[in-house]
Order: sequence, then C-alpha cells, then structure tokens
Amino acid sequence: MSDTDIAVADLSTDEVKETAEKHDSPSPARSDESTAAESDAAATESGSDDPPSTEGKDRVRRLASVARRAAVPALALIAVAALVGAGVLGWQLREERAVDSAAEAALQAARAYAVTLTSVDSSNLDRDFTAVLDGSTGEFRDMYTRSSGQLRQLLQENKATGKGAVLDAAVKSATETEVEVLLFIDQTVTNAASADPRVDRSRVLMTMQLVDGRWLASRVYLP
Repeated sequence: MSDTDIAVADLSTDEVKETAEKHDSPSPARSDESTAAESDAAATESGSDDPPSTEGKDRVRRLASVARRAAVPALALIAVAALVGAGVLGWQLREERAVDSAAEAALQAARAYAVTLTSVDSSNLDRDFTAVLDGSTGEFRDMYTRSSGQLRQLLQENKATGKGAVLDAAVKSATETEVEVLLFIDQTVTNAASADPRVDRSRVLMTMQLVDGRWLASRVYLP
C-alpha cells in the first residue's frame, strides 16, 4: 500500500469518528428542555406532598369561624319561624273550637226557642208572649212587639192553641257571636172552627245572636 492510500484511510477514519460523536452527543437546546421538564415534574411532586402552609390553615379556620357565626342567626330565624307557626296554628285551633262551641250552644237555644215560638195557648197568652219576647232581640223582637196586639186578638177570637215540635235542625253558618240555624218544625194547631187538629209544617231560618251570655233570636223568617 502506498503512502497516499494510507493517508486517505486515516482521513476517512477521522471523519467517521467525528460524525459518530455528533450523533451521540445531545444538542444544547434539547438538554435545556429536558432539564426544565424534569425540574417541573420534581416541583410538582414536591408540592403535592408538602403539608398546607400556616397561611392556608389560618384561612380555613377563618372560613369555618365565619360559617359558624352565619349559622347561628339562621338557626335563630328557623326557631322564631317555628314558634310563630306554632302560635298561629294554636290560635286557629282555639278559634275553631270557640266557633264550634258557639254553634252548638246556639243550635240548642234555637231548637228550644222554636218550640216556645210555635207553642201558644189562647188562655195563657201573657205567659206565652212574655216567653217569646224574652228569647228575642233586635229586629225580630221589634217586629213581634208591633204585631203582638193583632196576634193576641186573633188567637182569642178563634180560641186557638198551637204545639210546636222541631223535627230537625242544623247550623248553616257560625261565628263566635252569631249563628244561623235552619229548622224543620211541625206545629199542631186547634181552634174553635175545626174539631180536628191540623199539622202545619214549616222550614224556618233563625239567626241567633250572643247577648250578655245568652243566645237570642234576632231574625226569624221562612226561606
């Protein structure tokens, strides 16, 4: 082999080595990127494992304290609302009971007064008229007082008697001081013109008012 061939061979060997070294060594740019990525990953892992800072703990405690202070007024409002609701329901229940009691008392008074009103004896008119006026008030009392003279004369002339009986009665409407009662009444009537008794059946709407602790008839009419 000549000296020229040896020189060419040596040159080729050096070029091959230089080319191999260029491929094997990382570029500066890639080295920096890899280093930054590794640093970020390490920082992330380190941050996830670190305990909360003192400032973070204080913030959590402050938020918890604010939440507790806000809960106290809310609970107080709920308690007040519950008490008010219970008071309203209690008042409504008492009112309903009072109305029911008034309705029952007025119903019994109306039944008794209907018998008084339809039971009359021409031989005892003073007693019967006094009882009718005693159980009445307002509009009906005024009307009965005005018509009592004519009614008295009619009963005496015909020697009439009447006997009333309540077949049924029910409360139509009611408050604590005024109750409307619907009554079904039979009145057995006798007089000098007819030997046989006659039965008159009537439906009567009677308004009862509470006056000085007594239930009195303020209106009586045929609906």
